[in-house]
Amino acid sequence: MSGSDAPRLRISLLSIFPAVLSHYLDESVLGRAQKHGLIEISCHDLREGADDARRSVDDAPFGGGAGMVLSPEPVFNAVDRLSPPRPIYLMSASGRRFDQRLAEELAAGAAFTLLCGRYEGVDQRVVDELCEGEISIGDYVLAGGELAALVVCETVCRLIPGVLGNEDSTGEESFTDGLLEYPQYTRPAEFHHMVIPEVLRSGDHAKVAAWRRAASLARTIERRPDLIAARGGVSDAEVQLLVQHGYPLPASAAAVEPAPEFSPDAASIEERDQQ
Repeated sequence: MSGSDAPRLRISLLSIFPAVLSHYLDESVLGRAQKHGLIEISCHDLREGADDARRSVDDAPFGGGAGMVLSPEPVFNAVDRLSPPRPIYLMSASGRRFDQRLAEELAAGAAFTLLCGRYEGVDQRVVDELCEGEISIGDYVLAGGELAALVVCETVCRLIPGVLGNEDSTGEESFTDGLLEYPQYTRPAEFHHMVIPEVLRSGDHAKVAAWRRAASLARTIERRPDLIAARGGVSDAEVQLLVQHGYPLPASAAAVEPAPEFSPDAASIEERDQQ
């Protein structure tokens, strides 16, 4: 990709700790993607919007209570001065749960901004007037939104073509089709008396694909039955696949309507594995 080409995705991060964010984002996969011009991630200091000598960005909450609240004035000022790309999302435990579907929605756009809160919370007027929404990475509370913003950045940017190098890398990952990913193995084939499944050394790409599908189903049934329920259970074809590979069945398997039988494209699998 030439340097004159526009990045496929632009992300701006607003935080009182921009250097912490930049240090992580400039490394590894995201760092390489930025150097190649595939993505652009800029980190900005919210204190740029503070006009007092101390560059204050917080104040005590109205009505009393513990902790401090991120003030509206410096946030509004910072947005006015920086003009970050829209939409703007606040990283907040009260927001929409971040998942692979939301990551795909964000990756499909051209740009967005993440606002990282701190202290006890953010003045609600920031949410009401500046933000198009709120995003949560889980039902727990962090000291600030920086770690959550990094989770969103990495998850979304991995979906941008070219960032991972191999376009097939994101196609079989956990949650892509509502299932957890199958177990992965590499050399040596035997380690500490533990041997990898023989089918993975068979050279039969159709059998390997079937094993992976069965292992993915079994792992999801065991660890995340909620994902199985969300996709409507398992089909008759999937029940047969689990039985063929010796996996236990979910209790509700018999009551599920059949779905199209899994039949991998052996040619495409072989082509991918040879890359």
